[in-house]
Amino acid sequence: MTLREGVNLLGVSALDTALAQPTDPLLADLQRERRLSMVQMARPSSAAMSALNAQRARTNKTRAEAVRLARGGNVGRFGGATLERRVGQMLDRLKSVDATRHAIDAGTNDRGRVASGYSGVIESIFRVYDSLATLDDKDFARDTRTLLELNRMWELLSQEDALMAGSLATGRVTQPELITFTQTVGTRRHNTAQALLDIQDSDRILYRGLTQNAKFAQIQALEDEIMQNRRTPTSKQGRSAPRPSVTAERWNAAAEPALADMRHQIQSSGDRLVDRAKPIATWVIVRLLLAGGLGLFAVIASVIVSITTARALVRQLERLRGAAWELAEQRLPGVVDRLGHGEKVDVSVEAPPLQFGTDEIGQVGRAFNAVQETAIRTAVEQAELRRGIRDVLLSLARRTQTLVHRQLTMLDTMERRRDIEVKELEELFRLDHLATRMRRNAENLIVLSGALPARGWRNAVPMVDVVRAAVGEVEDYTRVTVLPFGPVELAGRAVGDVTHLLAELIENAVSFSPPDTVVQIGGHLVASGFAIDIEDRGLGMTDDKLAEINERIADPPDFNLQSSVQLGLFVVSKLAERYKLQVSLKRSAYGGTTAVVVIPRDLIVEQGPAPVAVGTTTQNGLEVRRPTMVGAAAPAGRSSTTTTLPPASTGPQQPIGPALVAVPPPASEPPMPGDGVPEPAPEALTAEPPPPHDDVPEGGGRPDTIEPEDRSAVPDNSTTPSGLPVRVPQANLAEPLRTDEPVVTDEPDEQDDPGRSPEEIQRIMGSYQRGTRRGRSDAARSDRHGEAPGTNAAEGEADQ
Repeated sequence: MTLREGVNLLGVSALDTALAQPTDPLLADLQRERRLSMVQMARPSSAAMSALNAQRARTNKTRAEAVRLARGGNVGRFGGATLERRVGQMLDRLKSVDATRHAIDAGTNDRGRVASGYSGVIESIFRVYDSLATLDDKDFARDTRTLLELNRMWELLSQEDALMAGSLATGRVTQPELITFTQTVGTRRHNTAQALLDIQDSDRILYRGLTQNAKFAQIQALEDEIMQNRRTPTSKQGRSAPRPSVTAERWNAAAEPALADMRHQIQSSGDRLVDRAKPIATWVIVRLLLAGGLGLFAVIASVIVSITTARALVRQLERLRGAAWELAEQRLPGVVDRLGHGEKVDVSVEAPPLQFGTDEIGQVGRAFNAVQETAIRTAVEQAELRRGIRDVLLSLARRTQTLVHRQLTMLDTMERRRDIEVKELEELFRLDHLATRMRRNAENLIVLSGALPARGWRNAVPMVDVVRAAVGEVEDYTRVTVLPFGPVELAGRAVGDVTHLLAELIENAVSFSPPDTVVQIGGHLVASGFAIDIEDRGLGMTDDKLAEINERIADPPDFNLQSSVQLGLFVVSKLAERYKLQVSLKRSAYGGTTAVVVIPRDLIVEQGPAPVAVGTTTQNGLEVRRPTMVGAAAPAGRSSTTTTLPPASTGPQQPIGPALVAVPPPASEPPMPGDGVPEPAPEALTAEPPPPHDDVPEGGGRPDTIEPEDRSAVPDNSTTPSGLPVRVPQANLAEPLRTDEPVVTDEPDEQDDPGRSPEEIQRIMGSYQRGTRRGRSDAARSDRHGEAPGTNAAEGEADQ
């Protein structure tokens, strides 16, 4: 507001300099030129013309100065649109003065038109005065308007003077001139009275000067006399002549002093008004300076306070931001990680309240304290919920695993019965295979819950048997081809999990490839260990999908209940992470996908175990089974699943055929220690069929006899549906040794087989009971010391 007043004061001063001051003398010059022009038109003379030309020169000078200042930039800078429009009209009117002069010089007699021309120019100047701004003071503005109105009355008196000067110069006043004169006098007297009432209290000097002035009284008397139309009679022809009683000399003697005195009175009042404006303007300037100084000080102080407050707020906000980042990046992930490892977490310790003060930032800090406490408490509750769900899954998986183990034990016992039919044996093999797949699904739940499956082996197992056991856990195992493996064995502690991992990969390969294609599995030693390739001939995957799956296998995410797809790959990634296996998928040359599993060297045994001597027993007192050789007799008191051939002799060879070896079911795998079946020795898993036992001397080497060249060719043998050759009696014997009687093998009668003796059965059951108790003791001791249970006892068996 102070700045607005200062600008207004500056505008008033600029407009006064540009318009009011240069046009005030122009008004007086235009009034004198108008009077002289009226006299010249009424009674032309050289003296009047000379006076008129001199006045025209003075008018031109003041007009040029007024036009120059009016066209300056101050009018457009401080004036409004109305003032600019009126200034433009004034300039146009000032140009019209030249046309009026030309009319006078041309000898026109229309004094009324000439007087109206000059009066219009003067009125345009007064209209500019009406639009000028004034100070922001009510009394001052009122007095300024009153003084401006008195200036208009001065102009009306000047119009009366010009009109009477022209009329009296001719010696008569026409009726129209008298009417105009009367109207002008009435207007002036009325407006002057109203203006004097307004100025009466503010300017007593002006009021007395206009009301108690003899010159004004004299001119007023002359006006009355003229309006009463008093005439002086003449008797030249005996008639009265219409001559006014007021002569030109009397009028000039009264009018000129009255005009001069009225102008002097108004200008003196203007000077006094300017003096009154000085304190107002000074106070505006003082207030402007005070406002500027105090405002500058206030601005500087506010800037300092703002900076100080902002820094304090920024420090508090930085603390709040640091606390939020710490919670999001360190504390909350740390709490979740600790909860994932089963540690106890105290919410009050992990989420201590932070102090941020009592202001608005402090309130935000308290809200943040509530947020972090709620976040950590929610994380704890969610972790406990996940732990509970994992424990439920683990319990269900353990129970299912125990039932499946019992089922496999019962199936194994039923498969070993001698009086079983072939069809029944085939159905038992199917049930065995189905139970094996059920066991793998139960172990999937155990892996997902973060625990270890119960299966484990003490000794190393041949890699080919591990692969075959994995193939046996696949539904469509007949489509899987296992290529030859070298003499490489897998450490016993990793057999169960590696078998499970390979089964999942083989299952994927079989499931996502056409049913008429095969899946090939091969293995070979590499620099970092042993690599197993599982290659299918399916449609394959895109490079982006392969990269995504390989990334998930290399860096497995945390399992949650929403991860319901590709659980097999999640199990593979967890098992690979447990044993540091390298599992990757790549494109196959056949268009499918090849899964490569690289087993590290610390899990690989390149040489098989040493041969077990005859009569070696386990810690439980059981005799270690040895590989059954084709043609060897079964030990006494033990039934063999192979056909026993008579021992070789040095005498004439009896016609013998190839041995019939019972083929294990496709789903069979090395029995588990907890399945109720004695653990086989490594030799039982690595035994390969021996070479044919045909006419080989006891000392080894090649036989001494050579078959004659005319020996008949061996007939083309066909194979059974399972791939075994069909036996042809006497096909490999010399012609003289052949006979037409059927060959009878020395197979003991089933009725003569006494089976296991009671002592052997007692020893087996005692060994099983002792092993079970020892396993439970080891598991309980491991739980107390926080150690992983041994590979010889089923995990979770004590709880069941």
